[in-house]
Amino acid sequence: MRTVSVSQIKAGDKLLEAVNSRFGNALFYKGRILTERDAEILKAFLISTVTIDNGTSNSGQESAGAVASADIDTKQISSFDLSYDKMLQLLKKAFGLVLGNSALPVLEMRNELHKLIEHIEGYQVLTFTPRQFQLQDFVHHNSIMVSLTSYLLAKWHRLPQKDWMQIALAGLLHDIGNAKIDQALLVKPTKLTPVELEEMRKHTLYGYNVLKPIAALNEGVKLCSLQHHEREDASGYPLGLKSDQIHTYSKVVAVADIFHAMTSVRYHQEATSPYLVLEQLSKDSFGKVDPAIVNTFINKVTSFHIGTVVKLNDNRVGEIVFSDRSYPTRPWVNINGTIVNLTLERNLYIQEVVEAR
Repeated sequence: MRTVSVSQIKAGDKLLEAVNSRFGNALFYKGRILTERDAEILKAFLISTVTIDNGTSNSGQESAGAVASADIDTKQISSFDLSYDKMLQLLKKAFGLVLGNSALPVLEMRNELHKLIEHIEGYQVLTFTPRQFQLQDFVHHNSIMVSLTSYLLAKWHRLPQKDWMQIALAGLLHDIGNAKIDQALLVKPTKLTPVELEEMRKHTLYGYNVLKPIAALNEGVKLCSLQHHEREDASGYPLGLKSDQIHTYSKVVAVADIFHAMTSVRYHQEATSPYLVLEQLSKDSFGKVDPAIVNTFINKVTSFHIGTVVKLNDNRVGEIVFSDRSYPTRPWVNINGTIVNLTLERNLYIQEVVEAR
C-alpha cells in the first residue's frame, strides 16, 4: 500500500481506499482499477493523492500477482462492458464481410445485441465512454452507441414494444454502408472537398443495397440505412425526403446519430459538450429532426439532474442542485457554495458530466 500523487497514477493501478469528492459524494470505490480518464476526473475534483496497491517484489510473487491482477481486472469489468466488447468485435467482423461482399451474420448480430441490451442499465447516454476507445474504430463505436440510444429512445417515446429491438438493430446497421467507402475519407483530419463529400454521402445508398436482399431484416431496418440523413424539411440526403416520407425508425436513429456524432472525438473534430448538442438538437427540431422525438430525448437524458456532478466550460466543477424543466440543459450548479444559474449566465454551459446521479 502506498499513497501517490494523482499525477503519478498509471492505468491499471488499484485503489485500496475509496475516494470522495469535496461534496461528500463517492467518486470511486475501494478496489477500482483506475484508467487514464479516472486520473483526469480526480484532477478535476482537485484530489491530490490516492492510496493504491503497492504490488509485489520478487519474480515468483510478480507472476502470482499478475494472475491475481488479471482475475481482478476481469471481475472489475461489468457485464455490460464485456458484452459491449463482444459486440464491437462482431461489428468489425461484419464490416469486413461487407467489404468482401460476403453475407452479414445477421442472426449472430441480433443475438449479441439482445445480450447487450439485457445489461443496458450499465449504459448512460450522457456519460458513457467506451472502455477501450480507439479513434480508428469510431464508426463501430458510434453504431453501437446509436443502437443503444435508439432502443432507449424508442422505449421512452412509447413506440410499440415490438419495435424496440428492431430500432436497436436499425441503429446498429445504419452506417454499414461506410464499409464500402474509401477508408481514407473516414479518417481524413480536415474538411472534405465537395467531391469527397458526395462520395461520403453514398454510404446511405451502399448500406441500403447491402441490407435490401436480407430477408431476415424488416423494411424499417433497411430503410434506416438509407434515410438516417434525411431531414423533416426535405433538406437531407440522399433523396431529399420530407417528414411524412421518412420511416419512424429513421427519425429515431437520426436523433441518436446526431447526438453521438457531435459528442464524440473524431478525426476532424473535438467532442462537443453533450448539453450544447442537446440545445442544438432542440433548435434543429424546428424543421430538421422530429420535434416530439427530440423533446422526449432531451427530457429523459437530463432527468437525473439533481446531485449530478458536472464541469463547466470554465473548468469549475460543481453539483446540480436545481433543474427547471423549462430549461433542461441549463440547471443551477453549486460551486463551492456559490449557485451558478445557467439560465441567466448564458456564457457558461456544462462541458462534461463527471458523475451522474
